[in-house]
Amino acid sequence: MRILIIEDQKKTAAYLQKGLSEQGFIVDVCHDGEEGLLLANDIAFDLILLDVMMPLRDGWSVLRALRAEGKQTPVLFLTAKDSLEDRVKGLELGADDYLVKPFAFVELLARIRSILRRGPARPSAQLSLADLTLDPIRHKAYRQEQRLDLSPKEFALLLLFLQRQGEVLSRTLIAEQIWDIHFDSDTNIIDVSIRRLRQKIDDPFAEKLLHTVRGMGYVLEQR
Repeated sequence: MRILIIEDQKKTAAYLQKGLSEQGFIVDVCHDGEEGLLLANDIAFDLILLDVMMPLRDGWSVLRALRAEGKQTPVLFLTAKDSLEDRVKGLELGADDYLVKPFAFVELLARIRSILRRGPARPSAQLSLADLTLDPIRHKAYRQEQRLDLSPKEFALLLLFLQRQGEVLSRTLIAEQIWDIHFDSDTNIIDVSIRRLRQKIDDPFAEKLLHTVRGMGYVLEQR
């Protein structure tokens, strides 16, 4: 497995390169967004670890350019930007995960392995299930060719479900991906958000796609 680290802090990049190399990964490193984008386009990486705040080109711009060019290499953001808006933005742009600095190396390794277990990314930037489609690059979603008016959190939720369609997602996992990593999953905000998403993607249509799995979570699939 080959990983690209795009990180302007050389000490951090060297630490990650050493740790991941010891785990058996082939690791390439660059220290600015322009060089990172060139490498990501030229070499077939299995995963990209991407910082946000970098010289020449920031991480948002790197990921946006990759997805616009049809590159679906999995991306894990590593950044000190820890606001909810930043996490949602990362998911909306097409990131597979988002880890806030400082972090434990063992957690990073677990997240990397989780992403790699999902297998190769879809060849197309557009995600779909039945007559539901989502374009993460243009930030648009449709059901039966009708444009869906989704809030940023609803869009991020739908993106997560489409990326992992057929998989039962627990409330804890959803909280970690869409809200703060330490989010209290006992609150009903997840259920409220799911209900609002359902009202837009399912209620006006005969075929229901977003289902509750009692005691386990939610799944997006055809039945």
